[in-house]
Amino acid sequence: MDAESQRVLDYLSEVEEAAEDVLTAKQQIVDLDSKRNRNREALNALKNELSDSEKVKVCFGNMFIKFPKSKTREMIQRDQEQLDKEINDLRKGLKAKVNRLNEMQGKPELRGYSLSPLSTNEVKAINSLLKR
Repeated sequence: MDAESQRVLDYLSEVEEAAEDVLTAKQQIVDLDSKRNRNREALNALKNELSDSEKVKVCFGNMFIKFPKSKTREMIQRDQEQLDKEINDLRKGLKAKVNRLNEMQGKPELRGYSLSPLSTNEVKAINSLLKR
């Protein structure tokens, strides 16, 4: 194989790896989001069902264990917070991966794609300035 063919093959394999990274990150986001939705359903069921003093059955792996309702709610809420953090981290990383893939393919950076929403502190600061 001549040098030009080898260079083209290397380029295509690099682009393919970058595309796989993007697809993998997207699939992880989808999987974590579906787990987050199941947790949200469980929290709603806990809110509507039973009294706080009763125990509920919780599935861990392939077995069910009875836990107090309040402890179960706390565990699910902590899991929700962890899932939110992981999803946000993946989304931030996904932007960089997509930009890298576009750069490798010679596409210009998408306008506004690197923008991020205002934090709550920034929104409060803007609101306080507007009230003056």
